[in-house]
Amino acid sequence: MAAARDLAFACNCGKLGGTLRGAAPNVGTHAECSCRDCRAAELHLGQPDPAPGPVGIFQTTPDRVTITKGADELAVFSFGDKNLLRWHAACCGTALFNTPRNPKLSFVGIRTNSFADTAPLGPVVAQGFIPTKNGKTRHKGLLRMIGSALSRIAMQRLTGRWKNTPFFDTNSATPVSPVTVLPQGTRKALLAPAS
Repeated sequence: MAAARDLAFACNCGKLGGTLRGAAPNVGTHAECSCRDCRAAELHLGQPDPAPGPVGIFQTTPDRVTITKGADELAVFSFGDKNLLRWHAACCGTALFNTPRNPKLSFVGIRTNSFADTAPLGPVVAQGFIPTKNGKTRHKGLLRMIGSALSRIAMQRLTGRWKNTPFFDTNSATPVSPVTVLPQGTRKALLAPAS
């Protein structure tokens, strides 16, 4: 197995950037997602529609993420009051991270297109919401992905490392940026075929 490496990440315009510490296949899950939410998030942020391709994500723990510049550009929205938090760069609309709303669920999905080199993350081992010819979706490696995430979350709780996060004030359990909750129906409108 290759040695772990620190990987720099940045938004498209370069104002917001940081480091993923100790990137390696054994500290996260390299995955791809083709769900409607990931696609709609890109469109909401003014980015190109990723369909029919997937969105690349590396799932790991927030204590591995350090924002070294442009922290004031970190913004966040959600498709509902209970949905994932979708963190992005306010300066240029680059989607960067997904987190749960509760910092004790110590989990982050980092968009892999924010890295110049994804080789240290290892190969893609899980794929979600893969479109099929009959219009339904299927998954690959889903149990492995969920099991790995739950194991990492449990370890973060046991060690107290869940408190090391750039996304929350853990004393108040509130996000470091105000959450914009999009109106109901936004996702459907974003994905509606152009007339």
